[in-house]
Amino acid sequence: TWIRFCYLAEFFYWENATSVALQFGKEEGIMDDNRVAIVAIVIEDRDKASKLNDLLSEYGEHIIGRMGLPYEKKDISLISVAVDAPQDVINTMSGKIGNIPGITAKAVYSKV
Repeated sequence: TWIRFCYLAEFFYWENATSVALQFGKEEGIMDDNRVAIVAIVIEDRDKASKLNDLLSEYGEHIIGRMGLPYEKKDISLISVAVDAPQDVINTMSGKIGNIPGITAKAVYSKV
């Protein structure tokens, strides 16, 4: 029982110390689980552009920059958005954009 208690106490300490170390590393920027990606967006319905801009504003802290090109010949707009964020944030943002009717979005990730 005493040995079991010592083992459990040591395990508990190790788990908490690891958790604290991981949290500290993330706060200090030592451990960075962010990914760099480009989100390619095609707007086929210009009336939905304001909805897209509102959504991009929600993720503004993760956006490095963006470039938009209107292609009048085909009556569409092409936008590329460079982001630096955790992969789940990028996936969520890209999915929300793609769920807007008249807009398509795909994310392309760097290897870094």
